[in-house]
Amino acid sequence: MTIPINDIRNSTDPDISGSYYAMQHAGQAAIDLAIQTSAAIMTTVDSKIVRITAAKLIKQRQLTS
Repeated sequence: MTIPINDIRNSTDPDISGSYYAMQHAGQAAIDLAIQTSAAIMTTVDSKIVRITAAKLIKQRQLTS
């Protein structure tokens, strides 16, 4: 995988480069909570706001595992 030059993971500041992984972790925690509570999440896909139900999140997780 090639990381673009302007990607925050390439920052010389460890706080900035580490924030990428912190955001990924927070997103995963939001998905976990949505599944546990049968809630939906709102996110963007192709610059459009979309609502993803817990059922769809479960299906997506099953497809990637």
